[in-house]
Amino acid sequence: MKTVLITGGTRGIGEAAVKLFFENGYRVAFGYKNSREKAIQMTERYPGTIAIEGDLSLSGTGIRLVEETVAAFGRIDVLINNAGVAPPQALFTDSDRREWETVAAVNLFAAMETAHAATPYMVRQKDGVMINISSMWGLTGASCEVLYSTVKAGLIGFTKALAKELGPSNIRVNAVAPGVIETDMNAHLSEDDIHALAEETPLCRIGTAEDVARTLLFLASEGGSFYTGQVLSPNGGFVI
Repeated sequence: MKTVLITGGTRGIGEAAVKLFFENGYRVAFGYKNSREKAIQMTERYPGTIAIEGDLSLSGTGIRLVEETVAAFGRIDVLINNAGVAPPQALFTDSDRREWETVAAVNLFAAMETAHAATPYMVRQKDGVMINISSMWGLTGASCEVLYSTVKAGLIGFTKALAKELGPSNIRVNAVAPGVIETDMNAHLSEDDIHALAEETPLCRIGTAEDVARTLLFLASEGGSFYTGQVLSPNGGFVI
């Protein structure tokens, strides 16, 4: 039985991934920051899963998540770096260094830290999968989303470079760059905004967290065994 660690596991894509990996026979550890009650409910709903509290904006949290996962299950086979924050849409000139550092700490540096901590275990196993959650804006960039686009693009660069470095150890590293997904991160959008985005999407709908979770499961499975250094973008054709 394989073990997966999912950061940001109590909401949106992370929550959907916890459910899907559990249903497919994985031993699941997931991280969370503030949603303690929700995390407890999830461990009761999915028996055998473990929830690990921690603020990924702080140095050392990613290391602890990996170590507690290995302590509980004896190994780590799949790491999904899902936790992220999205700053409010704003002009780049209205941002400052403190905001840049906050956004980078969670979206990029935390993913690097957890990957850094998981690498020695996976190298010893000669087997492992890492999946980093980027964004379609990391592929294309977006006006008034400069900070978010920058760190998500950085995550793609990190993915590609690490895939080359860890490939000889049979460790696959990929990224998933979702389009517009119905999650809390997009809850600020009005019904008209959602309708307009759906109309811009060739499949005529926005995505669901489950759409992304299924992509994650594919990349973690034998079906994705010849994928590394790749960016899969479930976006309904919004970006082609």
